[in-house]
Amino acid sequence: MSSSIWENPLLPRDSQPLAEIKETAEEQPLDTGSEANNLSSAAVSATQRPDPIKLKREVFRRRRKQQRIQELLQMDKEAELQLRNAATNSSRNFDNKVKVSYNIWRQEFHHTNTDSTVKLMIDQIIMAKVYATIARSQNETDLFASLMKCIKESKAAIGDAHMDSELDSSALERAKAMGHVLSSARDVLYNSDEVSRRLRVMLQSAELNIDTAKKQNTFLVQHAAKTVPMPLHCLHMQLITDYHLRDGVIKEYFQAAALKDEEDKAKLEDRSLYHYAIFSDNVLAASVVVRSTVTNAKEPNKHVFHIVTDKLNFAAMKMWFISHSPRPATVHVENIDNFKWLNSSYCLVMRQLESARLKEFYFKAHDPSSLSDGTENLKYRNPKYLSMLNHLRFYMPEIHPKLDKILFLDDDVVVQKDLTPLWDVDLKGMVNGAVETCKESFHRFDTYLNFSHPKISENFDPRACGWAFGMNMFDLKEWKKRNITGIYHYWQNLNEDRKLWKLGTLPPGLITFYNLTHPLDHTWHVLGLGYDPAVDITEIENAAVVHYNGNYKPWLDLAVSKYKAYWSKYVDVDSSHIRHCYASKQ
Repeated sequence: MSSSIWENPLLPRDSQPLAEIKETAEEQPLDTGSEANNLSSAAVSATQRPDPIKLKREVFRRRRKQQRIQELLQMDKEAELQLRNAATNSSRNFDNKVKVSYNIWRQEFHHTNTDSTVKLMIDQIIMAKVYATIARSQNETDLFASLMKCIKESKAAIGDAHMDSELDSSALERAKAMGHVLSSARDVLYNSDEVSRRLRVMLQSAELNIDTAKKQNTFLVQHAAKTVPMPLHCLHMQLITDYHLRDGVIKEYFQAAALKDEEDKAKLEDRSLYHYAIFSDNVLAASVVVRSTVTNAKEPNKHVFHIVTDKLNFAAMKMWFISHSPRPATVHVENIDNFKWLNSSYCLVMRQLESARLKEFYFKAHDPSSLSDGTENLKYRNPKYLSMLNHLRFYMPEIHPKLDKILFLDDDVVVQKDLTPLWDVDLKGMVNGAVETCKESFHRFDTYLNFSHPKISENFDPRACGWAFGMNMFDLKEWKKRNITGIYHYWQNLNEDRKLWKLGTLPPGLITFYNLTHPLDHTWHVLGLGYDPAVDITEIENAAVVHYNGNYKPWLDLAVSKYKAYWSKYVDVDSSHIRHCYASKQ
């Protein structure tokens, strides 16, 4: 490995390589008529025939030089005068003041952003490890000890450095010393087959380590993303306590809320108003969605929010919007357990979610009896897929039978503009208005669905463009006319063994609304803030809705820091509960 050798200690200092003798001979001046003879005599002295290509090249250079001399001699007086004037003007304008003496070894001329030396030393360490294993197998104990010593010293010199400027001052000396040892090792031990075999072993070992680290990282990220943070748990507990005690000021809140509910009862079914559907078990997240929407609305009194949560979080969600009512907008909180029509006899997915097979998939993932033997992607073992809240989006007409249109919002979005123009968008007879997410080959149907299954390949186009849940305008009249919920039930029943798609709501959504989705302008809904640190800031700031889809939710420590401000500015920091629960985070 020539890049790792600085000097060959086994070569005598007074010796000169044959190639250098040839080059010296080739660089000697030539007479016009005896170029070949001179080069031949120099080559004979080196006991080596000259390269004919180099001979011809040198002859060509000499002839070109002679031709240029002849051209200059034949130049007319006018051209010579112009050339002389140009040289005079150039000399007059020349600034001969010495500003600084340039030297490539001066510190200010070093390129601090390069990493060539770091890479060289890492390459040396890799080769030293290869030779060390060979030396040990061949009982070359002294060479093995020298290599191991150099490896240790080079690692110490590199430390945590990523750029040359971060290297220890002894790094260059260490690299030179390593080069000497590698040169000796190569002369003694080099065998191409053996070196190749050792490098393959090292490569396979490194790949296994990387794969293990990736799996561990994925598991830890999933675990961190799905664990409820302590401040958020504290907020829920505080609200639940207030809801059940109902004393003092809290009692007054309930009385005022009861009066407002009576006044707003008619609004819940008023088709002339702007209705939103939010399904969430996260009080703080839902509060940001509502607050950001109302803050940016031109007529907030015409906006009605229908929030559905589960039994565990109903009291906290209800208490928050009683004590933090986003007046003049209307908020109605419901408990999913109060939907009597939602049962396993009507809702196939509910029966599937309650099945022992699916629970085994989630809770016995590392058990040998698991359906997947632990080989499935960890992201599909997200417990949110067991929550019926995640599937309520397919039952909009059952939840809101009197409404014609409703805008569905996920609880991890932030609204930055007035959304009322969405109700005027012509969906052209489609049921779902959504922003498409396909870019070139990404986020198309074959990304989400199993096209090796005949049921999928016969009914859908693998190149069809995917779209996003998170902000969707649903035409409920067209929904009922086309029996969208029935289509969903049909495909969900076929996928009981998870052969058509894995888990989640987007794949069945793509199937259910296939050829029934109207593409909205991309500025309505910008995605990726929960996983992509490279989302264009201009796109974010121009978007009506930004979506933190992914694991890095804005209420978690995992969140991408540069995106947090878009969400946190809508958190009600004046709330005593938030101040109390998040005091330890300051």
